[in-house]
Amino acid sequence: MTQADVLILGGGLVGGALAVALDAHGLSSIVVDPADPAVTLAKGFDGRASAVASASGRMLAAIGIADRLAGEGCEIRHIRVSDGLAPGKLDFIPDADDDALGTMYENRLLRRAIHEAAVAAPRVDLRMKRKAVAVERTAAGVTATLDDGAEVRAPLLIAAEGRNSPTREAAGIRVARWSYDHHAIISAFNHERSHENIAFEIFYPAGPFALLPLNDDANGHRSAIVWSVHAKDGPAMLKLSDRGFLAEAEKRMGGFLGGLSNLSPRSSYPLGFHHAATITGERLALVGDAAHGIHPIAGQGLNLGFRDVAALTEVLVEGKRLGLDLGDAALLARYQRWRGLDTLMVAASTDALNRLFGVPGRAASAVRRFGISAVDRIAPLKERFMAEARGESGELPRLLQGEAV
Repeated sequence: MTQADVLILGGGLVGGALAVALDAHGLSSIVVDPADPAVTLAKGFDGRASAVASASGRMLAAIGIADRLAGEGCEIRHIRVSDGLAPGKLDFIPDADDDALGTMYENRLLRRAIHEAAVAAPRVDLRMKRKAVAVERTAAGVTATLDDGAEVRAPLLIAAEGRNSPTREAAGIRVARWSYDHHAIISAFNHERSHENIAFEIFYPAGPFALLPLNDDANGHRSAIVWSVHAKDGPAMLKLSDRGFLAEAEKRMGGFLGGLSNLSPRSSYPLGFHHAATITGERLALVGDAAHGIHPIAGQGLNLGFRDVAALTEVLVEGKRLGLDLGDAALLARYQRWRGLDTLMVAASTDALNRLFGVPGRAASAVRRFGISAVDRIAPLKERFMAEARGESGELPRLLQGEAV
């Protein structure tokens, strides 16, 4: 394929899902990504796990990816928030007949399922281990030259290259960004007691400590951990022996899951915030981390990207049905209106939450515990928070409702 409905630069979780979603609705794409699947799909490549909100899960089902994940995820049926181990907590528990709040998947399993779906999609031309060395966007369309000399064309360019997107930078799109001076330590371990499908978010002044439920393995109950520490402490946390690291983790948990064992390899990621001033340009749309990057405090980063996918798919499919140029400024303006405010609000909320719980001192902790207890008693407010966790707030694209566009 040398010409398609869209050209997607970046074939990761968001870019790949977008290609599959467009294919499911009859639109073609050329996906260019320098990554080698033999490396990125290997078991040791990425130890992270992601919470896929229930709305995002409905989209994955609607575009045929969920079947490839059958039995691989662990439902989140309960979220518990606390200020350290002090008394007072906030529990989000849906009714027994309601959808789960989300499902935990290992990133490598999500990546594999999306990659396999893209390979199988008849209207997806997947160019892995390739990169665009020149891209030209004009009133007539988009032309890209790849590093193997191939030239490809489309009416619309979609940047899904991640937070350091070269396409966004080349387009001159301004980005608000700052560092949290924190690193997230990522790992997983077994524990004596069942997590009972509960995700725990324990806030400490040094940073949040999240325990996320995974499926049991041959060694028993298992959870993933996202532990935010000061950047200066990150290297030391990685150098601790497994026994020392697990002992420190157990202190943060107060032992409520019993003894810990079988620590998986640890990795560390710097934490930061970025938000593009606009997510569109001439024949250009940004999705996922190319458009926004937030603190992992609420586990919404990937879900924001999937919401981009659902909204952009709906805009483009409807544009195609009307016979419009897919790079038309009016179509892109609709995508900008739909996603611009939502991503800004979620990003601002997670940033504020991180700063609020990072204030040290007994007085600040007492205020936070009072607020947590108050929210726990206000049913409508709790329902609003649970809707946010499920990804069901605002104007939902049809894919997030489990419907074809």
